[in-house]
Amino acid sequence: MNYLDWIVLLITLGFIVIYGTIKTRKNKTIDDYHKGGSQMNWLTIGLSVMATQASAITFISTPGLAFEQGMSFVQNYFGLPLALIVVSVFIIPVYYRLKVYTAYEYLEHRFDLRLRVFTAFLFLMHRGLAAGITIYAPAIILSTALGWNLTNTILGVGILIIIYTVSGGTKAVSLTQKWQMTIILLGMAGVFVFLLSSLLEYFTIDEGLKIAGKMDKMNIVSFSFDKSERYTFWTGISGGFFLALSYFGTDQSQVQRYIGGRNTKQIKVGLMFNAILKIPMQFFILLTGVMLFLFFQLNHQPMLFNKNALDELKKSEYSAEIQQLENKHLALNTEKKNAYEKYLASDDMSLLESVQKIDVQIENNRQKVKSVYQNINPGSKAKESDYVFLFFILNYLPHGIIGLLLCVIISAAMSSTSGEINALASCTFIDYYQRLSKNEIRPKRAILLSKVFTLFWGIFAILFALFAHMVENLIEAVNILGSLFYGTILGIFIVGLLTKKIGPQAVFISGLTAQSLVLTLYFTQRDSVAYLWYNVIAFSAVVLLSIVLNLLFKEIPKQNDN
Repeated sequence: MNYLDWIVLLITLGFIVIYGTIKTRKNKTIDDYHKGGSQMNWLTIGLSVMATQASAITFISTPGLAFEQGMSFVQNYFGLPLALIVVSVFIIPVYYRLKVYTAYEYLEHRFDLRLRVFTAFLFLMHRGLAAGITIYAPAIILSTALGWNLTNTILGVGILIIIYTVSGGTKAVSLTQKWQMTIILLGMAGVFVFLLSSLLEYFTIDEGLKIAGKMDKMNIVSFSFDKSERYTFWTGISGGFFLALSYFGTDQSQVQRYIGGRNTKQIKVGLMFNAILKIPMQFFILLTGVMLFLFFQLNHQPMLFNKNALDELKKSEYSAEIQQLENKHLALNTEKKNAYEKYLASDDMSLLESVQKIDVQIENNRQKVKSVYQNINPGSKAKESDYVFLFFILNYLPHGIIGLLLCVIISAAMSSTSGEINALASCTFIDYYQRLSKNEIRPKRAILLSKVFTLFWGIFAILFALFAHMVENLIEAVNILGSLFYGTILGIFIVGLLTKKIGPQAVFISGLTAQSLVLTLYFTQRDSVAYLWYNVIAFSAVVLLSIVLNLLFKEIPKQNDN
């Protein structure tokens, strides 16, 4: 980075933090702090919902995932549009009519306090951990780009996020997310245009996509029934549907983004905005990763994209072995470049087979380097996919644009993490402190306590971020966390929404059983069951067990309207 990058980065981030703090510093009521005064329009809701979901992990890890594995991850979102339609038709009217502050208030209305506290606890557990991962992601960027200590970087980024979130609550989060999302979309579009213009010097778009397809990177849809395959049409349309339905319908970090809308029409239009744009946006980000793959087919690809790891290896006792592997890597890259030139000169697709064979050798060579690194750091994993996009930004983009792209990634972290911390604080205050307190809480004290809980969850997220290096690919880690808990929560909500004949005792036992089942499967069968199926398994277990147990208990449920 040079001075121009610093100017772009600091001015943009400074504007966002100062704007969010100043515009929302005068919250006077709980409604202001936790629901933004219930005055948000559809565009604010739509961008806020999108920004909360599209974290820094989306922009760091997803292009790298496509670089390594192709486009198959897009199937993860196939069930999302249908899920948002269901949320709009069945869930939003209930929340709006009951005027709830959190999604879990509804469960006490329908069942009892025990179900409200249980589901709120599941939310606090998985969303608190996920918030830590979303802080960790941009910390990688800064520590790698600037040579800072990773721990200090995590602390710095976390504190920056906390400042305006504690100060302004939901309104601050929603207002700043509009600006953050604008910066994010402009920055990613700029990267795509840069990559495209670079590649058009060698071949047309159609030719490039054919090459990517030949190299198994355009694997957009798979109809395989292999249960261990993570991303297929079936896991996306079923498990992805349940994941999205639970996330948008029952996860407070998303519910809080739209529950403060002016009316149900504004909320529904905001969600349909996401239903229409989410898959194209995710497709576009993954396609950027495929463009990166093509770019590094024609330009030098490093032996490791994680420069810090490579530097550490060169200074270790294995330096001689690493030097040999690097010499081989350089030779293979030269051989691949010559093979590509032959292909481009003849336009004979069969010549790509020789390139593929060289690619296999290059990957085998890189795996040896990763193995050496893991010998030095036994508890660590060389998460190469998380460094691909970062390496490209720092080494190939012009100055000024580098600062903007770093700002894009940090802005994404700020938007998603602030939304998560804000929701965690609301859930803690509304579902636990306020509900279980025996004394009346005055407005000023309520806002003060809400800010204290926001600060607490911000610190919690920072502490977990310090240990996030133990996870594998970051974008998958967040989805795995969600899949471990969302199915159970969704099952409880659906039983409550679709039937009035099942009582709380049956649902509570079913929820505990389903959650135990999913956690057992994860820790014993994680390699044989794709994680998206956890959503289906837990959901089905809650619904079916609730029906069976209710017949045994013969409960008389509360007669409240949904």
